[in-house]
Parts: sequence; C-alpha cells; structure tokens
Amino acid sequence: MQLKLALSIALMGAALAATAQEPVPSGPVSLDSCRSMALLNNKQMRMQAERVKAAGYQKKEAFAAYLPGIDFAGGYMYNQKELSIFDKDQYLPTMNFDLATQSYKPNLVTNPMTGEPIRTPDGQYVPSTVALIPKEAMTYDIHNVFFGAITLTQPVYMGGKIVAMNKIAGFAEELARSMHDNQAENVIYAVDGAYWQVVSLKAKQQLAVSYLALLDSLQRNVQAMVREGVATRSDLLSVDVKVNQAQIDLTKVDNGLVLSRMALAQVCGLPVNTMMTLADEDSEGIGPQAPIASRYDMEEVYARRPDLHALELGVRIKEQQSKVALSGMLPNVALIGSYSFSNPNMFNGFKKRFDGAFSVGAMVTVPLWHWGGNYNKYRAAKAESNVMKLQLDDAKEMVDLQVSQAAFKAQEAVKTYQMTVVNLSKADENLRTAQIGFKEGVLTADNVMEAQTAWLKAQSEKIDAEIDVHLCEVYLSKVLGTLSFVSGQ
Repeated sequence: MQLKLALSIALMGAALAATAQEPVPSGPVSLDSCRSMALLNNKQMRMQAERVKAAGYQKKEAFAAYLPGIDFAGGYMYNQKELSIFDKDQYLPTMNFDLATQSYKPNLVTNPMTGEPIRTPDGQYVPSTVALIPKEAMTYDIHNVFFGAITLTQPVYMGGKIVAMNKIAGFAEELARSMHDNQAENVIYAVDGAYWQVVSLKAKQQLAVSYLALLDSLQRNVQAMVREGVATRSDLLSVDVKVNQAQIDLTKVDNGLVLSRMALAQVCGLPVNTMMTLADEDSEGIGPQAPIASRYDMEEVYARRPDLHALELGVRIKEQQSKVALSGMLPNVALIGSYSFSNPNMFNGFKKRFDGAFSVGAMVTVPLWHWGGNYNKYRAAKAESNVMKLQLDDAKEMVDLQVSQAAFKAQEAVKTYQMTVVNLSKADENLRTAQIGFKEGVLTADNVMEAQTAWLKAQSEKIDAEIDVHLCEVYLSKVLGTLSFVSGQ
C-alpha cells in the first residue's frame, strides 16, 4: 500500500516532544472552517493585508499633491562682526538754492581774488560746508540674527505628473487587493489539499482496520482447519504473513494520519499538535459535486483571475509612468506665497525686533535642452509598458493551457472514479464468492487472500479517486477564478 505523507518524521518527533496541549476545536471542523482559520492566521495573508493598507496610504499621499503645501523654515545665526556701511566718518557737501537760476548750487570755497572755486591738486572742488555722517550711525549689530519664513506652494500645472501619479496610486491599491485575493486562493488550495489528505488517510485507516479484520477471521478459520487436519501449516503461515503485513500497513496509515493532521493544523495557523476531527472524515460516497464542462468563456475567466487582473493593472501603471516621464519635457507652473520675518529687521530702519512681510508670485520651469535625457527616459518607459503588455498576453495563453489541462484532468478524475465504483462492486462480489467457496471447501485460503487483496486494492483506488476528484475540482475552480472565499479585508 502506497501512502502520500505530507510531513517528515522529524516534524512528528518535534511535535510529539511538546508537552503543552493546545485546545482542540470543539466538534467536527468543516472545510469552510479550515479555510477561514487559514485566511485569518496565515502570515502571507497578513503581509498582503498590510500591503493593501500601505497602498491606500500612498493613494492619499498622491492626492495631497493637488493641494497647496505649507512649509515653515527658521533658523539662527551668530556673526562675528558687526555690519558697517562706511569704513570711516563721511563728509557730504551741501548746496544752497539760487533764486536767480532756480537751481541748487554747491557751497564751495572760492578764491577771494578771483571768486573762482578752489580745486585740490587732484582736480576736486573743496566744499565750504559739509554734513557729517558718523561711521557709528551706519554700523549695525548683526551678531545674533533670527529668521524664518512660512511658504505656501500651489501647483498649477506640472506637465500631467500629478494626475498620472494619482492614477498610479489608485492602480497600485487595486493591484495590492488583487495580490491579496490571489494569495487567498493559494492558501485555500493548500488548505483543501491538506484537508482531503486527512480525509483520505482516515478512510484508508478504516479500510486497513476492515482488511485486518477479514484477515483475522480467515486466520481463525485456517487455524481451526489446521487442527482438524484439512489445512496445512504452510497455509496458516501464509495467512500469518498477510496479517503481519496488514498490521504494518495499519501502523503506517496511523502515522501518516497523525502527520497529515499536523500539516492541516499548520496550514490553518494552529499549533501542529492540535488534533481536529474533520466533518468529512466518516462520510461515505463523497463523489463528484457537479458535472465538468468541456468549454469555457475565456474572456470571463480572464476577468475573474486576480493574477491576470494584477498584470492588467501593471500595464496601466506602466502607461501612467510613461506619462510621468513625458511630464519631464513639459513646463511646470506653480503659485508661491510666503511670509518671511527676521530679527533684526530693516523694513523701517534697523530695529532689533521681529518683523516681516508677505510676498506672492508665480514660478514657471521650462525644460529647454538636456541632450535627449528626458526623451530617452520617456522612450524607456514606453518600452517597459510594451513589455508588460507582452507579459499579459503570454499569461493569458498560459491560462488557456491551464484551463484546458485542469478541465481534462477533472473529467478524467470523474471517469476514473466511476470506474473504481464499478471495480469495487466486482471486487465485493468476488470476495463474497471466494468466502463462500472457502467455507464449502472448493477454494483455498490463497484464493480468499487473493480476493481480499483485490478488494483492498479496489477500495484504496476508490478512495484515491474520490480525493482526486475533489482536488481536481478545486484546482479547476482556482484556474477558472471561481474559487470562493471570505476576504479578511
């Protein structure tokens, strides 16, 4: 008997070494309950949920670019020296108003003999009167300077960059949600596989117990026949070997069932030593739930697949990124208003106190020549957009193949299950006639054991076929995008 074990022996040993027992879920646990626990506890799902939150915050951040930005800047500076406009006292010549000429004339020193203004050796006139401006009067204390400004900037036109960035942020949030849904489908698929593995091994455990009971009954009958002399010791040894092998197989199934329950608990986010009783463990006749279609509307499949939707959003994001690159070649216009202040200030003479003033204006930036840098950046963005479109087309082709293969496998699984049902009915009849023939003495113990082995194989194949039908249906639902789940968002 071949078993599909999901965990290694080391995992079982580590789990059995744990002494603390976690509370076991009360009552049978359904498949939907396992899905819900996995979606709630899965670390990857939590990370995807945080990425959705981050994308939402980035969307709000992008919208803020439409609104005016208000900033404050301030500082303090210590200067070693004072500020002096003059290097020494200054003497300014004076002038008097001449009524005759109706103009001002400078007051100059004149020659008493000639009445002409006296010049210095360098040709300069010598004023007769001057106005004194002391150096101290034009010296300012700037040792301690405090300054600051409140600035408001309102973008008017940024070449379409702000609009494109807002669209990118919106697509990014939607992309994060699609990746969250895609991860949820992966988690559900893993849960279903672990769940039906437990159901399969539990059914095989019951089958192994039933098979061992048949062998025990046969062993007792052969022992009685040996005592009566109608059977040989060799016949009894053959039955004993079969009994021992059946006990070994039962032990393997028991171990495999423990390991598979650990795997299911781990997928559900529970401690591995949490043992759950599943609702479908003791169900009989778990066959196909619905007929498998042979053709599907692929456009509807494309629309339902979260991974394809994520690629479509990637295409849109790349298209908007190309617009962002294009904005680098377009003019930018912004309105600016500010209130600046300082201490000391010189708005009304030099005063050592805080004072300030408002100012408004506009700023225009026009790219002129960057040696093709901006244009090549735009062309690179367009090329990346084309690459993403090709990736989307390639993914759609792969989805076509996935759907075709999944539908074919599901159909074949249903056919195999139907054949195993027929084979099992024949194996049941074969075993019944073999047991009757053995009781009547026309068949040997070997004939009965052959019939029991065939019956065991038919039962095992039916169990595998039932589980395979469910797994194929789940995989088909996954590739069709119809795998339902309750989002944690």
